[in-house]
Amino acid sequence: MSEFAAPSSRARIRRLPDRAAYDADTIAAILDAGVVGHLGFVVDDQPYVVPVLHARVGTAIYLHGSRASRAMRVLGAGAPACLTVTHLDGFVLARSAFHHSVNYRSVVVLGRAVALTEPAEKMAALEAFMERVTPGRWAEVRPPDARELKATAVLRMDLGEASAKLRTGSPHDDEGDLGGSAWAGVIPIRTVAGPPDAAPDLAPGIAPSAAVRTLLARFGAERGD
Repeated sequence: MSEFAAPSSRARIRRLPDRAAYDADTIAAILDAGVVGHLGFVVDDQPYVVPVLHARVGTAIYLHGSRASRAMRVLGAGAPACLTVTHLDGFVLARSAFHHSVNYRSVVVLGRAVALTEPAEKMAALEAFMERVTPGRWAEVRPPDARELKATAVLRMDLGEASAKLRTGSPHDDEGDLGGSAWAGVIPIRTVAGPPDAAPDLAPGIAPSAAVRTLLARFGAERGD
């Protein structure tokens, strides 16, 4: 297991530190297993948290959106940012109300984003982004043209200040509650894809491609028709 640099004071987990992880492999696995993150930033003393798609490539996270987006403009100018990615893995039901919990995996990334400006660099980042989310899809579709590329902002955040926090396992009941009559255990939660729903204007005879099938398999779904 490899590690990033020792976590900074602000990135170190203080509440339940035994659930913390700072190694690169754990952080990368949590980021890669997720697609949606939440991006926090402040404008004129007003905090905002917005949902974003993200993709990790090496030791960087890529984000993209409209150039007109407030988040893209503010963060591209160098404002401090906080990106979080969380997976809900299960509801933990204990014998006492106090010890109810959830099993989860989460990552918090702190830092400042860098806006990519060179068209070739932006195109390469968008390709890497799509290939991270949906492997093989870039080769199946038309790439962005010059107008679309100009309208798209692409940001990169380094993973230098990142920490993970996880909970697994059964409820931790007090010994005095173990003889209680309430059921205790874990209700697992997972995201599952449904069968593909073709666009109404899709030409006849076009079946789900290899990239589509790979995406379905990632979320435990069957191919469908």
